[in-house]
Amino acid sequence: MKNSYQVKIGMEIHSEIKTKRKMFCFCPNNPFEVKANTNVCPICLAHPGTLPIINKRAIEKVILASQALNCQIAKITKFDRKNYFYPDLPKGYQISQYDLPIGFNGFLPLKEKKIRIRRIHLEEDAGKLIHPQGKNYSLVDFNRAGVPLLELVSEPDIESAKEAKEFCQELQRVFRYLEISDADLEKGQMRCEVNISLAKNNSLGTKVEIKNLGSFRAVEQAIEYEIKRQRELLAKGEKIKQETRGWNKEKGITYPQRSKEESADYRYFPEPDLPFIEIDSFDLKKISSSLPELPWQKRERLKKQFPSLKEEEIEILISERKQAEFFEEAVSETKNYLQEEKIEKEKIAKILANFLLSDLRGLLIKENQPFSSLKFKAKDFAYLLSLFLKGKINSRIVKDVLRKMYLEGKKPEDIFKEEKITLISEKGDLEKMVEEVIKENEKAVADYKKGKESALQFLVGQIMKKTKGGVEPKIALEVIREKI
Repeated sequence: MKNSYQVKIGMEIHSEIKTKRKMFCFCPNNPFEVKANTNVCPICLAHPGTLPIINKRAIEKVILASQALNCQIAKITKFDRKNYFYPDLPKGYQISQYDLPIGFNGFLPLKEKKIRIRRIHLEEDAGKLIHPQGKNYSLVDFNRAGVPLLELVSEPDIESAKEAKEFCQELQRVFRYLEISDADLEKGQMRCEVNISLAKNNSLGTKVEIKNLGSFRAVEQAIEYEIKRQRELLAKGEKIKQETRGWNKEKGITYPQRSKEESADYRYFPEPDLPFIEIDSFDLKKISSSLPELPWQKRERLKKQFPSLKEEEIEILISERKQAEFFEEAVSETKNYLQEEKIEKEKIAKILANFLLSDLRGLLIKENQPFSSLKFKAKDFAYLLSLFLKGKINSRIVKDVLRKMYLEGKKPEDIFKEEKITLISEKGDLEKMVEEVIKENEKAVADYKKGKESALQFLVGQIMKKTKGGVEPKIALEVIREKI
């Protein structure tokens, strides 16, 4: 019975668009304003007699997203009124788009398949309800009301919880690469909704919607639970109810909220206060010229360019556009610093990826900071790692200096001076230091000659002390053996 039903999943994704002002008024687009109901005006509060004004920049950004996601772009689009009541919806309706979306018939390529996109349209966000703990009332903050909101609807091409999670993650990368949205799920800048049905013979079964999933993990867990729940009902011969369900992450279950609305329930009609919009009036070539290399394009190119990198390393590298660009620039700069050494680019990439993903990224994650917050440049990172690849400093020095660069934004050469770190510029310099250590520690030398290996490690320690860790222990060990 388990394998006789096909899972069909469609996604509805909402993402707040980054603009200076709201969608239909001149209030600042800053839904995270600490003081409630500060960024509001008579228009976004729906006072009688006020008229909306279209934010052209928001439309351009949705056109850009549609182009990136291989959509056809509408010749003409318009706004509609979507009628429903909710306490945080000031107008009693939402200005959205119904039958003439900006983008349609597109697709998002995943690793294994393409997920078709039915439509991408633009609307305004609602406000936010606040529920004070221990109180029997709720408060409304309208700072978010009227913020431009992109809505994307996929076709039911997704067939598993894992695939749905991958779709949402890749879409988040696209929005961030395009710099149209930060798409932070924890802050509510991106919200995911799932439409799921189980059926036989590739048909669609009764659709169940799961609303407002606030993390990728929640998307995956809610779908897994819902597949199991529906399969069990169908196995008993029971029917699936068409409804909207919520997700209780503490209990790990979905629960019924209301019967699912259809488009007729919203009584859509064209927004009478806004004109139809001719998309040809926008400079489409100029908009498309700002398209960057997209995540799937970067992923494939890095795989071919750096075959020594693991798939999971490439996945982390491309998770942020700035991070991937920083990495590639650092590889190129390091190669320039190492022209005489003739070290292969593959080795350079592997070493840089290791320090970037384990050490530098670790510092950013600890502080919950994006890669774009770095205070130093790729060239500084490249210079530091080139010294390591030349054998002038060891990995511990790299880690310590990198941390100081991250915290203070200083150049590595300035940190070397401040910390009085000795760089081994030539093997002869190291040989002189080894000779000094041998003279200063005659007893340890004698002990080593008697067969005490621990004495040799003591001498290595003295070299490390003299150079403040500025040389690889293995190299120091080799020179000491030569000199004794």
